Amino acid sequence: MAKHTLFVMGSSAIALTAAAFAAPAFAQETTPQAAEAASGNAADDGAIVVTGYRASLNASASIKRGAPTIVEALSAEDIGKLPDVSIADSLARLPGVTSQRLEGRDQRLSIRGLGPDFGTTLLNGREQVTVGDNRGVEYDQYPAEFFKNVVVYKAPTPSLVAAGIAGTVDLRMLRPLSQKDRIISLQLRGQMNGSKKLNPDGSRYGYRASAAYVDKFADDTFGIAIGVSATDAPSQNERYNAWGFPNSGSAGGALLLGGAKPYVQSNKLQRYGAVATLEYQPSENFHSTLDVLYSHFKETQLLRGIEFPIAPDWGSGATVEPGYKVSNGLVTEATISGVHAVQRNDRNSREADNFSVGWNNQVKLSDKINLNVDASYSLAKRTDDLLETYTGTGYSVSGPSDTLHISANPNGTFNIVPTLNYADKSIFGLTDPRGWGYNGTKAVVQAGFLNRPKFKDELISLRADLDGAIEGAGPIAGWQIGGNFSRRKKTSAFTSFFLCPKGTGSNCSVDSGTTQFAPIPDAAVIGTVPLAYLGVPQMLALDPVYLVNNSLSSVYDNRPVSLVRDNTVTEKVWTAYGMIKLDGDVGGKKLTGSIGVQAVYTDQSSTGSISNFDAATGNVLVVPATGGDKFWRVLPSANFSLEVANSTFVKLAASLSMVRPRLDQERVNQELNFNFQNLGSNDPTRPFFQSTGGNALLRPYKAANLDVSVEHYFPKGGYVSLAGYYKKLTDFVNPQRNLPFDFSAVAASLPAFIRDQLKTTVGVVSQPLNDGEGSLKGAEFTLSLPFSLVSPSLDGFGFYGSGSYTDSTIRLNSDPANPITLPGLSDWVGNASVYYEKHGFQVRASYRYRSKFLAEVAGLSANPTYRTAKAEGILDAQIGYDFQPGSALEGLSILFQARNLTDRPFITYQNNDTRQVIDYQRYGRDFYVGLSYKF
Repeated sequence: MAKHTLFVMGSSAIALTAAAFAAPAFAQETTPQAAEAASGNAADDGAIVVTGYRASLNASASIKRGAPTIVEALSAEDIGKLPDVSIADSLARLPGVTSQRLEGRDQRLSIRGLGPDFGTTLLNGREQVTVGDNRGVEYDQYPAEFFKNVVVYKAPTPSLVAAGIAGTVDLRMLRPLSQKDRIISLQLRGQMNGSKKLNPDGSRYGYRASAAYVDKFADDTFGIAIGVSATDAPSQNERYNAWGFPNSGSAGGALLLGGAKPYVQSNKLQRYGAVATLEYQPSENFHSTLDVLYSHFKETQLLRGIEFPIAPDWGSGATVEPGYKVSNGLVTEATISGVHAVQRNDRNSREADNFSVGWNNQVKLSDKINLNVDASYSLAKRTDDLLETYTGTGYSVSGPSDTLHISANPNGTFNIVPTLNYADKSIFGLTDPRGWGYNGTKAVVQAGFLNRPKFKDELISLRADLDGAIEGAGPIAGWQIGGNFSRRKKTSAFTSFFLCPKGTGSNCSVDSGTTQFAPIPDAAVIGTVPLAYLGVPQMLALDPVYLVNNSLSSVYDNRPVSLVRDNTVTEKVWTAYGMIKLDGDVGGKKLTGSIGVQAVYTDQSSTGSISNFDAATGNVLVVPATGGDKFWRVLPSANFSLEVANSTFVKLAASLSMVRPRLDQERVNQELNFNFQNLGSNDPTRPFFQSTGGNALLRPYKAANLDVSVEHYFPKGGYVSLAGYYKKLTDFVNPQRNLPFDFSAVAASLPAFIRDQLKTTVGVVSQPLNDGEGSLKGAEFTLSLPFSLVSPSLDGFGFYGSGSYTDSTIRLNSDPANPITLPGLSDWVGNASVYYEKHGFQVRASYRYRSKFLAEVAGLSANPTYRTAKAEGILDAQIGYDFQPGSALEGLSILFQARNLTDRPFITYQNNDTRQVIDYQRYGRDFYVGLSYKF
């Protein structure tokens, strides 16, 4: 409900703007528009009329009740309500749905314990591309104002093309012809982060503004909806990252902090969006809708911190002084001398454009047969600039060292108190403090690094279906057949550069005489920043853009590990489907639903590169590569909704479903490596040849699903439901399966002195493989309760909440004895909201909880990696007032909202030991004040 709550607020000017964005008729048998019409008819029949948040709950319940399958729904309150930062904020409050926070925002959704890779997202019934690295939609690319309804399908139907295993999220917008009157709506909201800005060039203040215009012409046969939205949202992040915890010989074999990277991070999200819809219905025989969405997204992250190499066992060169303290096998306090740290001033930026257009035409061919034709195009482009700059006391641990005192905190982080003054420009310069720079053949003076990945995701789709009615056949009410063709192409291109001090030498290489240490220019210094939350008083705050433009030289990174990342993945998919619709009586009970099947043919391919050995030059060479596969999948499904008693429904669903693997796993690329330490080994566990990459032959995950839901709807609003589900998963993707491979062709190109030492040409190829299986089961309970059902004196008060439990067992053939944890799965997820809404006043408090889970975070070179995240509970609240009819300010609404009042940090740890914290991110609280006006 809280989800509903926040989303409800979120229905804003553009929600109607979006009105034009009609969901294609084929998206689902019961549409949000139909549900809204039903609620409107109820009001005309003399039922009690409620508005605002309570109305949104009623509309959502109406969608859930009327759907012939198992769904959850969100409905916006009204135009002009202030939205959430992301639509995911609202979705995370639905039963069985939760989210992972990134940069303080809810972005990655998990449905029924399955992470974003197992679900799909539609816009008005159409599959969407994404600005993310893979298929999972980053929901903050969509302003919440653009949507009036969101439906989460937990069970597929034959007509639901591109359904996921976890579920399918359909973002829906209204049509202008469904509105009674002209609408003009304006909205403005100010934002403040509860923490002071952590960087001098950061900000704690932001805003959000939107406007919408909806109108009808030509005797209400032509409608138009136009909406715009602008967002400038800051966030602050106290960020800590540990390298890990080796068993240190310098500490008697106890676990010792290997190293740490405390940062302060200031983010700014800027997003500009627009929608436009044209809807034309000259008669009941023809209905045409054209809708367009465009969103421009830019995020800038300023990160300043220090990398402290600590454990001697990991090559820090430091010394653990006597007198360290150990508790239960972990060093909790120690003095570390001889530390050469790396001071970092980084700037990450992401700029993305998302464009979507869809044209839907419905033609009534006869009294019983309708034709629907839909064409759509979706395009997303994204460019990242990940800029790192380093300063230290000397090149390659040659300058003055530091002495640190480290001590464990109760939250799993470590205080790190230095001796050196990291704000003293006289002892720090532009350099490679640890001598880590290496271009694949020789040492380089790496005083910084620039990663610049680019992604382009393009999808075209054409769909047509025939829908017919059947009379006199009992519960069989109709039929539907159709087909869909889609072509998706995702291109990933990566470029990177070494950065070194300007001056002598070439190619940043040490042997060419590249300048190893350069003073920090005064113009680059913008002040200092404290890392006091972990014990570092202050450090230099530099402008990394100034440094890269004026003080650093860039050299293209042409290492094979960098060059073999470029790839293109193309999927051509033909889907045919057919189903029988059910709508009638069985034994005096109302029955709705469908029985049918999808047949899906896939032609997938990938172009990229592999690395090989070039005997002529003695270097590793990158060569082009292609690969792919073609296959069929047949996916039957059956959905039944039986009204066993007045307003009490039992819903059953059985289906086979699939979801495609991550796009980066389908790439053909392979990177060849030689491990010269294993040159004379014939032990298969110690291979000389190794290759790592993707698998263009990878098949989709498959699931056999069984779902049941019992739902009872109260006569004056609200409902209670209990649902259970079971999924049998096969063809589960092992992300890194090691397989033996004969590298004879590569061996033939090696120099004779290497070939003479080889004991075997068999090595290891590491790639994704469909070699896992398992099961998933769980239960969900939901209660939406207006307190007026308990007592009329409590009218206006209410509760919405849900709880779910999920259990999974996934085994990979490579290690069947050790089941794995599903990314994004929390065993327990709960949401609870209490509210009061009457006479224009709105008061709400919403709390959500999830138990520990496997979180996806950015690893080395921004590659995704997984770590266990701690349980978290987050409290949000809001209060508002809508000026009532008759008031001079009628149409005006004011709102105050607070997010993350618990100030809950995001924490990950390793080895099932909550003391071994790897990531700690504290985002602080956010506060909003907003105005909206509709006339």
